[in-house]
Amino acid sequence: MAASTSKPPRSDIRPSKDPQKTPSKKGKGKENSNKPASTSTHSPSWEEDTPWIWASLTDPSSSRVAPVFTKDGSYFFSLIGSSVKIYSTATGIVVSTLTAPASNDDDSCSDILTSAVLNPHNVFQLIVGTLGGRILIWDFVNATLLQTVNVGQPIHYICAHDRFKGSVFVAASRSRKKASSSDTNAIVLQIFIKQSDHTSQVVKAVPVGKIRHPTGLSISANGAWLVASAAHKVYVAKTESLEAGFTKYVSPEHLTCLSFHPSEEYFATGDEKGVIRIWYCLNDSLAVNVRGVEKRTQTRALHWHAHAVSSLTFSPNGAYLLSGGEESVLVIWQLHTGKKEFVPRVGAPISTICVSRSVNGEEEYLLGLADATYTFISSSSLKIVRSCSRIKIGVFPFPILSSEDLSHFEDPAFSQESASTSKLDSVPLAVQPLTSTFILPSSHASSVQIYSPSSSTLIGELEVSPSNRVSRREDKPITPSRVEHAVVSASGLWMATVDRREDDAGFRPEVYLKIWAWDKKEENWVLNTRIDRPHGTFKVVDVSFSSIAEGSDLAFLVTTGEDGLIKVWRLLSHKKDSEQDIWVCHTTLAFRSERPRSVSWSPDASLFSVAVGPHIALYDPVTGSLRHTLTAPQSQTMLSGQFIGRSGRHLLACGTNSLIMWDLIDNEVSWQTTTPVQIEKVIPHPREDSFAVIHSPIVVNDAQRTKVSIFRVSSSSPFSVRSVPFGLRNVIWGAFQASAGFSLVGVTERWRVIVMGDSAASFKDEGRVARGINTTNQGQQKRTLFQDLFGVSAFADSNSEFPEWVSAPRKDNISHDLFSAPAFLMPALDTLFGPLIESFLTVRIAEGAVNPDGPPDAYEDVAMEEAADSLITPNQPPRVPQPGELDMFTKLFRTSCRNKPSLPPKSQVNGKLNGMHLHPKEINGTPRPPLAIAPSTQCRPSSDSDDHLSPSPATPSTPIVNGKKRRKVSR
Repeated sequence: MAASTSKPPRSDIRPSKDPQKTPSKKGKGKENSNKPASTSTHSPSWEEDTPWIWASLTDPSSSRVAPVFTKDGSYFFSLIGSSVKIYSTATGIVVSTLTAPASNDDDSCSDILTSAVLNPHNVFQLIVGTLGGRILIWDFVNATLLQTVNVGQPIHYICAHDRFKGSVFVAASRSRKKASSSDTNAIVLQIFIKQSDHTSQVVKAVPVGKIRHPTGLSISANGAWLVASAAHKVYVAKTESLEAGFTKYVSPEHLTCLSFHPSEEYFATGDEKGVIRIWYCLNDSLAVNVRGVEKRTQTRALHWHAHAVSSLTFSPNGAYLLSGGEESVLVIWQLHTGKKEFVPRVGAPISTICVSRSVNGEEEYLLGLADATYTFISSSSLKIVRSCSRIKIGVFPFPILSSEDLSHFEDPAFSQESASTSKLDSVPLAVQPLTSTFILPSSHASSVQIYSPSSSTLIGELEVSPSNRVSRREDKPITPSRVEHAVVSASGLWMATVDRREDDAGFRPEVYLKIWAWDKKEENWVLNTRIDRPHGTFKVVDVSFSSIAEGSDLAFLVTTGEDGLIKVWRLLSHKKDSEQDIWVCHTTLAFRSERPRSVSWSPDASLFSVAVGPHIALYDPVTGSLRHTLTAPQSQTMLSGQFIGRSGRHLLACGTNSLIMWDLIDNEVSWQTTTPVQIEKVIPHPREDSFAVIHSPIVVNDAQRTKVSIFRVSSSSPFSVRSVPFGLRNVIWGAFQASAGFSLVGVTERWRVIVMGDSAASFKDEGRVARGINTTNQGQQKRTLFQDLFGVSAFADSNSEFPEWVSAPRKDNISHDLFSAPAFLMPALDTLFGPLIESFLTVRIAEGAVNPDGPPDAYEDVAMEEAADSLITPNQPPRVPQPGELDMFTKLFRTSCRNKPSLPPKSQVNGKLNGMHLHPKEINGTPRPPLAIAPSTQCRPSSDSDDHLSPSPATPSTPIVNGKKRRKVSR
């Protein structure tokens, strides 16, 4: 065993020169000239940090507001934070983003958008309410803000109707400056909006009545009733007599959502116990003359949900009611029968539900999930047809009421009631170099997601540890298995994950090390090896791959655990079948009684270093022998030891506030320094002799800020100090291509994925800015009334492309060198003409022709699935014709249907035609077969004279068997 180095380190602490006394100011004492020596080590650049360029890849939060569709359903609006994102319904791409102007309020939550509705008098305008008490009117076609109305109170819900021109109804709470922490009262107001150039104050606000903190506000389809839900009550008011106030109806449970029937005068509510109630209390006998009366009315209850109902909506025809919640199941209720159908496992808890109509007339259900994903479900097949999502974020189970609530907005651990750690490396974060994608933590702790930053799309999600995500309402929430580490090898062929479940009552903790192989054909990860409890029940501290070249047999993986052991895992490859490659334990190491921490590999993978207490141990991965030990001065505890540079000569030992640079060739300390801010992590540059030091976040003016200092191997002072305005949970090197400077990717303390570095990252995201949208043609055009009756005309679309004909492959059976022979030696031209033309020309395959060279199972019997009886039928109500559109068809059918069609007169013959019987029994001595006359398409009365035209029953027809199998013919 090699001994530790004994040479004294060369410190950058130098004796200070004779200090010059600063002249004292009047009224001030003299400065102390005996300053501590450590202050001279701090470069002036520590205090003069420069903001680093950074960009966020995730939205600030998931939307809790139901999306709003445009009139034609081509786009829908999603309210996220202080922005309105406009999505294309067909593609799911964000085409534009409308950002609300900053308010004068100091509260950061004042700009959050809470509700939206289309202007009933101008369908190209969007009316939005904010938590700061403003109403914004947008022209979303031109992406311009038309008007801002200041209400002065936080707006939670907004609704409008075409009966009330120039006014909207809002549910607003008291201002935060005036309200106490326990004040949950709100008020419903009718706001009259006066047209102006840009900004205006409220012209008139008529109070309707006081309520508790609202959970819903809606107006009936005919505009006669205004209903609000709050706490345990439903508030109902007649719009004709708003001055009479609300009549209150009591609910047995706390209400969570509200939805009005699209045509009838009743509404539905959902509560926190999972019960849906349909209220039939809207009638003329309502006691509107008595203000503040509490009533109980008869309701109809529908109960399936085990947890709170988060969203409700009716189908456009009012026959079905859709509900969803934490169970991640869409429930479709058939109202007149009470039966229900389910769309299970939609991916995450359902936050919002709305119904859209595509351009072809089919209805689709749009689900807004709690992880910021939008999922479209076909109303006919009840299957997911498409989803649009960027990066899935954490589940947020309650509405935003304050800045404190916003701080937990994106923490998946918050909703799962599990303690989250603030240490770096506790969040899975890796880079796949083969596909230039990021491996990020997902909305559920037991999964990771794969994201492509170049296309700004979510590639997929990998469930590392399958687990049940829903528990009973009365039980304790299930503690999920949490993915703590995700590391990808330098070649991109292997990935190691560590998932851990905390111990529970009667159960021991579970720890699994899983190694995944990259499938190049399918481009996904396949589980190769699972190792149960690699370090017993103790936590795995660090995981690191060696530099694995493709086809190399020496592939190693090192893990360190809180049990004090260092384990080296080796790839055991099979020469005949690469699919049989597995990972096995190669050796187990221990360094005295110290607990190992971080692992780092040399560039050539001949050594790996482990930080153990005040030492840095260097091991040979093949033999497992200890090659060298580096001991820190003053016995400081080392957090990590990183190889710096491509040569592998320098090794950086990192402590809590110290950096020590070792020269492994000279076996001495090149320099050491201390930092004024605590160190969290060191990230070496993979191609240069430099590294970045990530410091602990500091709080400046109630805002977090993290400093990043950049060092070079040759100097103990940072040549640049950067800062970013957030704290970090994990950060790694994030550049896919060789570029100058640093490029990092990290996860913030609010679970936002950010990229930061010396150069601005260029990502494909055209929808981040506000721009106009095209409201004319969006793909397929709507069918006209003529097409609904008679089908699509052959000349309907003259711009449609012609179908591409498929040509048979060219068969060159004759060599073209034949023409090089003399003419007198060649055969006659008529002999060569046929084969020669076939070699030059290709045969065009006719459309619909049967391929004779089909697969061998083309004619086998295939079992047919029996169609299950479905409660849901394709709901495609006919289009309402415009006035005068049916006049032409009315005249056409009136003239053609009133007159009875005349039949052509029958020729009177005497049973003979040209001297022959009409139906001879024999032809040339052969019995005549019975006539098989096709049935006429014209309807005429039957007569006895036509009996001889029916086919003879003596000749049996081919039997038709109504079985479950048919012959499949490939075309």
